[in-house]
Amino acid sequence: MSLHADRIPVTILTGFLGAGKSTLLNRILKDPAMKDAAVIINEFGDVGIDHLLVESSGDAIIELSDGCLCCTVRGELVDTLANLMDAIQTGKVKAVRRIVIETTGLADPAPVMQAIMGNPVIATNFQLDGVVTVVDAVNGLQTLDNHEEARKQVAVADRLIVSKRPMAGGEGLGALEARLRDLNPRAALMDADDEETGTAGVLVNGLYDPETKIADVGRWLRDENAHDHHHHDHHHHHGHGHHHHHDHHHDGQDPHDVNRHDASIRSFSIIEDKPIDPMALEMFIDLLRSAHGEKLLRMKAIVAVSDRPDKPLVLHGVQNIFHPPVRLPAWPDANDRRTRMVLITKDLPEDFVKTLFDAFLGKPRIDTPDRAALESNPLAVPGMKI
Repeated sequence: MSLHADRIPVTILTGFLGAGKSTLLNRILKDPAMKDAAVIINEFGDVGIDHLLVESSGDAIIELSDGCLCCTVRGELVDTLANLMDAIQTGKVKAVRRIVIETTGLADPAPVMQAIMGNPVIATNFQLDGVVTVVDAVNGLQTLDNHEEARKQVAVADRLIVSKRPMAGGEGLGALEARLRDLNPRAALMDADDEETGTAGVLVNGLYDPETKIADVGRWLRDENAHDHHHHDHHHHHGHGHHHHHDHHHDGQDPHDVNRHDASIRSFSIIEDKPIDPMALEMFIDLLRSAHGEKLLRMKAIVAVSDRPDKPLVLHGVQNIFHPPVRLPAWPDANDRRTRMVLITKDLPEDFVKTLFDAFLGKPRIDTPDRAALESNPLAVPGMKI
C-alpha cells in the first residue's frame, strides 16, 4: 500500500523554534522543481512564506506565485491530507508531485510520521519520503540539552541541516556536529548556506530514485558509511552501543546529565546473511512494536525472506505504526542480498533487540546483559517499564 514509486512523496521539515525552517523553506520554494509541489503548514503567519499569494482555491488551499500549492493544517493532519487529495482528484486544484509538511518547532515528529503511515486511505496515496531537520548552530547544543523534542527531531532525520554557522564559533560548531553525529550517525549533515541545500533535491530521501523509479536501498538505509556498520553476528557488549558521547558544558549543566539524555537514543543495524523465515520475521516485528513500540523511533529494513529470497521485503515503521510490507521485484544490487535493518531507538538497548532477533531465528545462545531478562520475560527490559 505504500513505498511505491507512484505514491506522492511527503517530506517532513522539522527543527526547533528559531532554527531556520522558514528561511530554508523559502529558498527551496524558489527552485523551479517545486512548482508542482504542495506545502502544508500550521499557520501562514508562523511560517512567513514570502511568496505572493495569488489565488485561493478554497478549503485553505492557495496557489503561490510560482505555482506551488500551500495549505494550512485545520484539525488533524490526516484530514488536511485527505482534503488535499480530494481537491486534486476532483480537479479543484492541480496535481502535485511532492508534499512538504513543516512542523511547529515544538513538535515531536513521530505523530506526524504516523499520520502519513498509519491511515490506510492516506497510505494509499502518499508515502513518507523522509525527514529533514534544521538545527541552529548558535543555540543547537543548549536546545538539545534542554528539549527531548529536539533530540527526537535529530534522531529520526534523514538529513540534518545546520543553520547560522557563520554566527557560531569554531569550537562550538565542532561540538555541535559531533553531538549530531552521536545522536544520528546515518543522517547526511549539510550546511544551510550551501547552494545544494536550498534546492528541491534536499527533500529527496525515499526508497525510490525520483528519476529512474528504481529502488536505491543504500541511499535509503544510509548504512554504508555509518560508524556501527558491523555484521549481525558480531555482538558488542558495551553499555551504549557504538556511540561515543561527548561531555558538553552549557549554562552550568551537569555534563553527565547531558550524556544520559543522549545515551538513551541509539542508532544501530542488524545484518543477516541467510534468508529469514517469514513467520519468524512477522513475530519479531509484532513483538517489537506491540511491547516496545513507544521506544522504536524509526525502523527501515530490506529483508531476504525464505519463501521468495529473490524478491526482498521492504519494511518501514515509526513506533508501533508500520507500512504494510512491500515486495521489490528484484534486489537492487544483485551482489548484496543481505537482510539489513536500521533501527533508531530510545531507552531500548541494542543488545536486547539483537538478542530478541536471534531468539526468533533460533540462533545459538550468546550471553548478553539482557539475555536472562529476555528468557524470563520476553516483553521486559531490566529497569524499564513497558
